[in-house]
Amino acid sequence: MAQLTAHPQRVALHNEIHARPPAAMAAPLVLSHIVMVADAAGREASRAHLAALLRDHHLPQPDAQGTHVRLEVGGFRIRWELHTEFVTWTFSRPFDDAGFGEQEPATAIQAVPQDWLAALPGQCLAALHLWVLPTRELAQSALTRQLLREESLVGSTVAHGRGAVFTDFAIHADGYSRIVLQADGLQPRRLGRLVQRLLEIDTYRMAALLGLPAARESSALLGLAEIELASLAESIRIAGRHEEPQLLDRLTRLAGQVESHYAATHARFSASAAYFELVDGRVQDIAEAKLGELQTLGEFIERRLSPARATCAWSVRRQDALSQRVSRISNLLRTRVEIEQQQSSQALLATMNRRQDLQLKLQATVEGLSVAAITYYIVGLVSYLARGARAIGWPFSAESTAACAIPVVAIAVWLALRRLHARLLAG
Repeated sequence: MAQLTAHPQRVALHNEIHARPPAAMAAPLVLSHIVMVADAAGREASRAHLAALLRDHHLPQPDAQGTHVRLEVGGFRIRWELHTEFVTWTFSRPFDDAGFGEQEPATAIQAVPQDWLAALPGQCLAALHLWVLPTRELAQSALTRQLLREESLVGSTVAHGRGAVFTDFAIHADGYSRIVLQADGLQPRRLGRLVQRLLEIDTYRMAALLGLPAARESSALLGLAEIELASLAESIRIAGRHEEPQLLDRLTRLAGQVESHYAATHARFSASAAYFELVDGRVQDIAEAKLGELQTLGEFIERRLSPARATCAWSVRRQDALSQRVSRISNLLRTRVEIEQQQSSQALLATMNRRQDLQLKLQATVEGLSVAAITYYIVGLVSYLARGARAIGWPFSAESTAACAIPVVAIAVWLALRRLHARLLAG
């Protein structure tokens, strides 16, 4: 069979649909999920840190170009994922759920080498313990006794009623937030997808909020820029011509400041908007419903994230509006300067026309004087010739000859000058 020429990215793009697949899981299970924000160098350091752990346990090294690793390491399972702005580490292991809720339960990171864990590259953005229980027999009072805070408890049924999830969206003394999932007999693959969605909700929720500090800082800067723009607009309205260069300089500096701020924050706001949409999608994916009087995860997240989302969106709209206003005022001032330049050009052209008229009149005067002067010298020559010609029989006196020659010479000189003038203009 003939082989077609493949696009160089075909295999990578085809396999993208299988990237980061959820693992099949069985309860009881405990997971610890950590999100570390890192730049490009930090993400490569994260890969090296994972390689060091695998090397210590005599396991194969991760692919140099891979973005996802999932394998068994000693007494726990590790899942490492490389994202655009952060790295996620998920540790999991089975646990004995006897007495769960009556005493502090085990966590997955207790099985991880602590020195290695403390040296994770990057800055921790989110950390979460998630316990997966096989049944829904655990009472709500038992959950809040040792694990979750009753005053901020949030819960709902998930997976179309096949499970229940509880959390309090609080960071506890160990620095981790907590979720309890009662699986109630969910199939391993479906349970794995549900757990992954819950982890992603917490991850993307925190990533989306990274735009909030930038939006708050942006508000102060944009406020100052708006005041300066209003002052400029008023100054332009009443300014004289000699003040326009200074106003144009102020406006140019303001435009540079606005565009610089836009460039510095646009990527952050765009990323936050994308993360907010991912949170919405993941909340829909878990198919939750009300559980008694508790708020659902979706209701809690919508209520608490809406102000942050609105603040980021308002900052984007405010930046766009300010940029457009600066552009309009720049065009207004530029138009005003151009009109004044055109008026100056018209005045200059009028002056040049007047000067040209004077030059033409002067030229005509000079031409008249030139005709008279040339005629005078030629007639003088004719007079000398007439005096000499009397000796050989010229019948007229020198004075009569000169008088008769004057009109003829003047006309001839005038015609010659006109012809020369016409030839110069044509050339």
